[in-house]
Order: sequence, then structure tokens, then C-alpha cells
Amino acid sequence: MTHALKPGDMIGVLGSGQLGRMIAMAAARLGLRTHIYCPDPGPAFDVCALHTIAAYEDEAALASFADSVGVVSYEFENVPAKTAAFLAARRPVRPGARALATSQDRFVEKTFLNDIGIATAPFAAVDSLDDLHAAVTRLGLPAILKTRRFGYDGKGQVMIRDERDLAQAFDAVGAAPSILEGFVPFAREVSVIGARGLDGSFAAFDVCENEHEDHILAHTMVPARIGAETARAAMDMAGRIAAALDYVGVITVEMFLVEDGGAERIVVNEIAPRVHNSGHWTIDGAVTSQFEQHVRAICGWPLGSPRRHGRIEMRNLIGQQGNGWEALLREPGVCLHLYGKHEARAGRKMGHWTKVTPEG
Repeated sequence: MTHALKPGDMIGVLGSGQLGRMIAMAAARLGLRTHIYCPDPGPAFDVCALHTIAAYEDEAALASFADSVGVVSYEFENVPAKTAAFLAARRPVRPGARALATSQDRFVEKTFLNDIGIATAPFAAVDSLDDLHAAVTRLGLPAILKTRRFGYDGKGQVMIRDERDLAQAFDAVGAAPSILEGFVPFAREVSVIGARGLDGSFAAFDVCENEHEDHILAHTMVPARIGAETARAAMDMAGRIAAALDYVGVITVEMFLVEDGGAERIVVNEIAPRVHNSGHWTIDGAVTSQFEQHVRAICGWPLGSPRRHGRIEMRNLIGQQGNGWEALLREPGVCLHLYGKHEARAGRKMGHWTKVTPEG
């Protein structure tokens, strides 16, 4: 199916978390229905037209799911490759298999980025403790050891500052296939969220500046404190990455801003082939939210305007912070979003709030 979907059609989403929830809400605003597929129930089930609880390996359930939708997307990048291939034989999967395969393996991802001329931290593959010793000799310390697959919010990685700690660090990542990344002395963490349409068009939101606490995104400000030329270069990088992957949908590129003697340069950290936490501000702060933009792209519709409404501040509500919702409702100018999660656990994203301050 290559033609555009129309209002009333059904989109399929793998994953039932808050990102799937917000995709479904954006789709409903455009008259589209959503079928959520996930092994476990989650907050997206509350707002979709249909849901399926089944394993990602359940081919009968996957076939039924595919038959009900016009296009399939996903809210997380660790979709099993066999699941994506099975669905792609029946319906368009957007973003496609190459984007998934590239983003699921940090070594593959960084090799891809370097191959298209985009700077990353220096890196080396680590499959054994001997490999780790060799990588440290080449890259130096401090450095960060990261598992090649299945890491997020700081999981599956450890900072190494002393060569005496190598064995302990390798054990800390489960002796899994990993990469060692040379440390980047960055001034700020930033991200670009863009969308590439089925027709190859590309639109990016303004560069976001992100602050993390305990490896979890806590605070996003837009626009980032970054020079205009550097911002344009960062947005261009996101467009080049999307084009090289023949990408359809919203893509997020996480980056480091490095300052060298007053000059700025961008180093790409990683790619997320999906809507992203640092783009939640777009719901209240842009003409088109990242979620609507994703729906437009995967359905073959024209992309919307990414223009900001003003200066933006967005904060995540993590764990018990979500219990402060009543006080936040009393604050003038606060746009509150709660994700419908019933239990506040440490490190769990319960919601976010956004403030938009008009410029000029």
C-alpha cells in the first residue's frame, strides 16, 4: 500500500507507552484511528480505537493486526527485526527496516554516521576484556563503555576513569557486545527533531537544549543557546541522516555542542527513529506537534509547519513529581500533560509540563 491514507483509516503502532498514547491522540485529531499492539497493556490503550495484547513473535496476532491497518509505525526502537520484517511483508512499516537496524546497534549507528560525513565521538568495538584494554589504549580515558544494543536512559553504560576499573566496567555491562566511546567535552546537550515525508520533503523544529538528571531527560529549553549558523548545521545534519536512511516519519538526532576557542561544532551522539521526549514541547509550543507531524508523514500527507509560538520551557514529571499535578494546574501559563500511569515509580516518566512565552 503506497497511496496516502485518508481520514477514517487506521494506523498501527507497536508499543503502548506514552509516546504511543500521544501518537494516537494526534491521529484522532486528524480523524484517523489507531490500533496499538503490545505484549503488555499501557497508557496508549486508553485512547486508541483497537488494541492487541500479544507477543511480538505471535505471527497470527501480527497478521490480524496488519490486516486491520493501512500503515505500521512504532514508539520505541527495539522492535524485534523479525517482527518488523513480518509486518513489512504485509503493510508499509514507517520508518523502515534500515532505520531500525541502524539505530538498534550503537556500533552500526556510529559507523553509518561517520560514513556519511557526520562527526561522532571516537569509538571502538568491544567484545572482550582484551578488546576493552586495546580500545582504552587507543581512545584514552575518561571514556564511556556502552552496550551495543538495548540501552536507554543511562542503562547499559558506565563511565571509566581509571584503567584499573576495566574488568569491573565490563562486568557492569554484563560482558555484552559493547562499544567504547571517547569522552566528548561538550558544553551543552542538544537535539534536533525533524520529519521526512513520503515525498522526500523535510521539516525540522528549532534546536532543543536538554538537561538530564540521573541520565533521564529532565528539562528542555527552546531555542537552544546555540549560534544561528550552528543551529542550521545541526538541522541540516538531521536532514542528511533522514535522507540517507530513506526515512519516513519523525526522527530525533541527539547531539553534543562543543565549544573550541569561541567556535562551535556539533558532534552527534545517537539517533532515535521515533518521536522523542525532547519534542514534547511541540504539542503546546509549535504550529504542528511532533506527534501530528509523525502521523502526517507515515500516512503520506503533507508535513505541517514546525514554527514555534514563542520561547519554550518543558519539564518532565518523574516518579513522585507526578503527584504535584494539582499545584501545577494552579500555575498560570502551565500546560500539563499526564500519561495515565497508575503507579509512580523512581525514574518513571509520569507526565510533563510546558510553558510558552511569546517573543517580541
